[in-house]
Amino acid sequence: MTADEHENEHENEPGTGLGTEHADDPGTAPGFVVVTTTHETEDLARALASAAVRERLAACAQVYPVRSVYWWEGEVQDAEEWRIDLKTRAGLADRLSAFLTGRHAYETPEVIAVPVVAGSPGYLAWVTAETAAP
Repeated sequence: MTADEHENEHENEPGTGLGTEHADDPGTAPGFVVVTTTHETEDLARALASAAVRERLAACAQVYPVRSVYWWEGEVQDAEEWRIDLKTRAGLADRLSAFLTGRHAYETPEVIAVPVVAGSPGYLAWVTAETAAP
């Protein structure tokens, strides 16, 4: 068996890959991002997360407490916030960003999208299915 044959030996077996088999850029799972924002209270964060998932702009969201240190209005701030990580397709990132920004209480909310480098094929298929129009 050649090195290439050995390297590709298990690529077609279900559940063995991390979703990178069809990547245009080696080491990335094309088409998926995690979009992150924060909010000042748990209730507001949960409401925003639920609204985004209900609109199918994200398949799921995790909401959890964080401590943020940042510059704002010329001073270093130190605040308790609630972080929201939303899993979605890259093609929805702009719509999700607009949705979050339009419903956010912050003057300049953090909304960033980070590409998914790898993921289980089943999970990525689920993200795709749950963010498709019903």
